[in-house]
Amino acid sequence: MKIKEIIDALEEFAPLSLQESYDNAGLITGNPNDKFKAAILTIDTIEQVVDEAIEKGANLIISHHPIVFSGIKKLNGKNYIERTIIKAIKNDIAIYAAHTNMDNVYSGVNAKICEKLALKNCKVLSAQKGVLKKLVTFVPLAHIDTVRKAVFDAGAGHIGNYDSCSYNLSGKGSFRALEGTKPFVGKQGKIHFEDEIRLETIFHKNKQSQIINALIESHPYEEVAYDIYPLDNVYEKNGAGMIGELEKPLSEKAFLNLIKKEFNISCIRHTELLNKDIKRVAVCGGSGSFLLSEAINQSADIFITGDFKYHQFFDAEKRIIIADIGHYESEQFTKELFYDILTKKFPTFAFYFSEINTNPVKYY
Repeated sequence: MKIKEIIDALEEFAPLSLQESYDNAGLITGNPNDKFKAAILTIDTIEQVVDEAIEKGANLIISHHPIVFSGIKKLNGKNYIERTIIKAIKNDIAIYAAHTNMDNVYSGVNAKICEKLALKNCKVLSAQKGVLKKLVTFVPLAHIDTVRKAVFDAGAGHIGNYDSCSYNLSGKGSFRALEGTKPFVGKQGKIHFEDEIRLETIFHKNKQSQIINALIESHPYEEVAYDIYPLDNVYEKNGAGMIGELEKPLSEKAFLNLIKKEFNISCIRHTELLNKDIKRVAVCGGSGSFLLSEAINQSADIFITGDFKYHQFFDAEKRIIIADIGHYESEQFTKELFYDILTKKFPTFAFYFSEINTNPVKYY
C-alpha cells in the first residue's frame, strides 16, 4: 500500500478545501507514492517525533499542526523547523498535517471534545458560508433517473440530515447539431426539440469535480449543458467550534472538575463563576477566542478552548464562563481521531500514538 492511500482516507474525511486560508495542511515532506510501512500519530511534528518514527520503523508522521506554516527560504538547520524537516527528508519520512480542515469538519476535532464530555444534541457553533453550490442541468426524460442517481452517488443532494434532494421541472430543450457532430437525438443541420427535465441539486464545493464528471459520464448527450451557481447559504455540517448539552446539568465547580478529569489537566484559567448550573457547553479546539460572541449568542453557559489573552477574559461580561484549558490540552485527542479514521479503513496496518509530549507549555 502507498502513503497516498493513507492520505486519501484522511482527506476523504476532512478535505483540504475545508482548511483556513492561513493554514498549510496536506503532505509537507515525502513522496506519496512510497510504500507505506507504519505511521506515528502526533499533535506536533518535532525532532523527537522524527526520532521516534525512525526507532519504530515508521515512514509517515501524521500531525495535527503543520511543521511549516510560512515559506522557508533556506534549509540549514538554524531552528527546530528546519532541523525537523532535514531529519525527516534524510530518513525518507513523509510528514502529513491535517489541521483546520480537521477542525472544521463536522465529525472532527471538536466532535471528539464533545464526545469526551458526553455532550448531546451537538451542532457546529459557527457554520461555514460560501461553500455550497447549485448544479442545474437538462436531461432527456428517459435518462433522468440514471443521471440523477449518478450525481447523488458523487456527493450532490445533501441538505442537513436529508440526501437525494433535487428539484425536477419538465420542459422542452432545443438545439441544432452542426457539422462533425453525432447527436444522440435529432439530425445534423436541423433544429430539434426534446422533452427534458431541468434538474437542480445542491453540493459542497469540494465535490464539484467528481459531480461534474459523474454528470458528463452518465448523460447521453454529446454536449452536456449545465450551470453552476455559488450560494450564500450556511452549511451546517462544517465550521468552527461546536455546542452541545449535558444530559443533566452540573454545578460550575463539578463541571470544571469533570473537565480536569477528562482532559487530565491540573488547572484551568477561567472567568468569574456565575453561581448557576452548567447545561449548554460550547467548545473549540486550539485558539477559539474568535468564537466567544457566537458562544454567547447561542446561550452557552461555558466556553471551553485555549489561548485566551488577558483582556479577552473581560469580554465574558458575566454572560458566560470562559474556561481556557490550553491549546495542546484542548486538541490532545486528535491523535485518537486519526487512529479511529485510519484503523477503521486499514485495520491490519501499524499506526502508533506518539509517546512524546509535544506541548511546549509547562506548568509548575
